[in-house]
Amino acid sequence: MPTLFHRNRPVAEVTPSPAGPTLAYEEAWRGSPDAFLVSLSMPMDQTAWPPEVVVPWLMNLLPEGEPMRAMQRALGVAQEDVLGLVSAAGGDLAGALRVGGPCQEQGGYRPVSSPEDLERIIGELPLKPFLAGDEGVTMSLAGAQDKLPVALLDGQIAIPLDGAPSTHILKPDNPRLPGSVQNEALCMVLAARCRLPAAPVTTGQAGDRSYLLVDRYERAGQAPAATRLHQEDFCQALGLPAGAKYERNQAGVRGPSLADMFALVRRHMTAVDITRLLDAVIFNIAIGNVDSHAKNYSILLTADGAALAPLYDLMSGWPWPGITQNHAQAVGGQVRGRHVQARHWRRIAEACGLAPAATVRRVIALTERIQREIGAAAEAVAAMPAGGGAFLDGLVQDITERAALVGRNAARDDGEDDGESEEPAARGEAFPSSMS
Repeated sequence: MPTLFHRNRPVAEVTPSPAGPTLAYEEAWRGSPDAFLVSLSMPMDQTAWPPEVVVPWLMNLLPEGEPMRAMQRALGVAQEDVLGLVSAAGGDLAGALRVGGPCQEQGGYRPVSSPEDLERIIGELPLKPFLAGDEGVTMSLAGAQDKLPVALLDGQIAIPLDGAPSTHILKPDNPRLPGSVQNEALCMVLAARCRLPAAPVTTGQAGDRSYLLVDRYERAGQAPAATRLHQEDFCQALGLPAGAKYERNQAGVRGPSLADMFALVRRHMTAVDITRLLDAVIFNIAIGNVDSHAKNYSILLTADGAALAPLYDLMSGWPWPGITQNHAQAVGGQVRGRHVQARHWRRIAEACGLAPAATVRRVIALTERIQREIGAAAEAVAAMPAGGGAFLDGLVQDITERAALVGRNAARDDGEDDGESEEPAARGEAFPSSMS
């Protein structure tokens, strides 16, 4: 029976049952003044939680799509065996909890010896996600993108072993989406320059492969003495499977609307978090991030309560043909960002308990700030090791024009281009094999 640990302390026991695994909090943990919730969907006023709540939470710790299938093959564990998968990959998970025995926050690391070695590792990720099967490597991240949890030791990339905490996420370039590294780097740096909390990033080069290196916001300190902070994504907090991460999904399970997401924040967090979520929604519409689904928003959980986590996985869908222009959630009934006008912002504000006029003013102010800051953001990305180039220049122009359009539309109501979409309502991944 797997036990979830925080450092050397047992938090909860996960027990198999015919209907699926159940979770029971340890009594000592429930009575501790520094205890935090495993999930907002599993408060501690109830000792044990049934499979219908536990299984989605566990599955959301694991990858999706081809990375999940590759992990199963590498580990020899069936997809239906959620406990087997989490146990095999649970040494370093998103958040503060790990599967196994008591463990201090220090562990071993295997330095990546050269750029050639890193290039080889990146090339192997599609067949061996998270280096599954390598001796001592037990880690997992959610999502459908090839990526790798790593640590920085004196500036050198290293692979965590035996449950040691990673400190960064390495995201390789995507051959199907040329320029993906510069795209995400620009959007992340731009968000930070617009005063939205966002995980710090840089880029790197390993032979012919480029990559994005993202600071893990749920880690504190440096390896080998980094500590874990607890977090979960909005699907976990709402008790939903990963297949319901979009408001309308091909799986047929209704996912969270913006009103659902704001209700969750209002129920558990502060007015500051509500404003931060609104800014994130506006920013994603303004840059054309059509993949801002519920698993791309997360929550930090401490003994003091919950707070919205820094932004991550920000990417514009404008540069590539064939990417849906439908956003992950509708804004006042409109899913096409270029058609969102003042009335749509007022509708969603009312549905989310926000002041409609103030919401429209905030849209206009943030889109203006994006246009002011994007030049400096692009300069910062071009100065990173993977460089910039013509793709970055074109993306700057695309986002500038998109932000200006979103701002202009927020100031008008002419009744044109209303309606949700020219495409089917249900959807799968917006960016093929690129976003989580």
